[in-house]
Amino acid sequence: MTFQGSLKELHLPDVIQLVSVSGKTGAFHLKKGEQVGTIWLQAGRIVHAEVDDLKGEEAVYLLATWSDGTFHFTQEEASPAHTITKNNTNLLMEAARRLDEWKVLSKRIPSLDLVPKFKVPEGKQGQINLNTQEWLVLSKIDGRNSLREIAKQLGTGTFEVAKMLYGLVTMGLVTLEEPPSNAANSPQPAQSAPRVEAPGAPAAENPPAANDEVISALMNLSSRLRDVGREVMGEAGASGILKAHRQALEDLRHGKGTEAIQVMCHELLRHAAALQGPDSQRLLAEKFREVLASWNAEQT
Repeated sequence: MTFQGSLKELHLPDVIQLVSVSGKTGAFHLKKGEQVGTIWLQAGRIVHAEVDDLKGEEAVYLLATWSDGTFHFTQEEASPAHTITKNNTNLLMEAARRLDEWKVLSKRIPSLDLVPKFKVPEGKQGQINLNTQEWLVLSKIDGRNSLREIAKQLGTGTFEVAKMLYGLVTMGLVTLEEPPSNAANSPQPAQSAPRVEAPGAPAAENPPAANDEVISALMNLSSRLRDVGREVMGEAGASGILKAHRQALEDLRHGKGTEAIQVMCHELLRHAAALQGPDSQRLLAEKFREVLASWNAEQT
């Protein structure tokens, strides 16, 4: 059996689910411009994937970000390796989460072929604090390597490198240019992230509009809250946690700012109460307060 179509019309996670529920063995072959990738299924379960120099889970996550291109499924094509142990549900949920985050990252990083270049920020005062991973990315910037090539040199996924570069661009330390000479737009001036109140506290009236740097900070906060939700509720709460997190990211893209985080907290607390009772809800509320207090302190 051959099943084929366009990724503009069918998202990859949906395509995989259509085939996996029937328990088929075979391979999805995907093409986007000059890039090609493959995902192998055995009895309906994803067991291996390859794209560029990536293999396994990271390859699936990258392929899931493709919003255009073509696919075709060839039945009974055996996988050359077995590199994936996660079940399809967890794998595709993580792929969907990354796709949501990529929609935000793409505002600053529309292409993996852009070339990062150093920029001396005008009027920048004080120390610039970077973590180890950001320093590693900076060490690979030479004005010639594209984001894709930097990821290859570091032996990591392009998604993780894109997240780090997003922060560096918004700080004004790096610009992204089209090879060889078309400069990307300069980042917007830095804006302090607004304070996020703990669940139960009154929301601030007329919160400030969020720019890209604030959106990035709030996006990272939403990921922390999602992880706390998983810690408290476990896999039993996974679907509700994913739904609340995806809605928060969507709201952030539409400029809702801290309101999106507050709504996410309330939805997860409601989910915890319905799923595991008031004790779980109280524990989650306590952990949310700790995360928000820590995050607010980081922004000052």
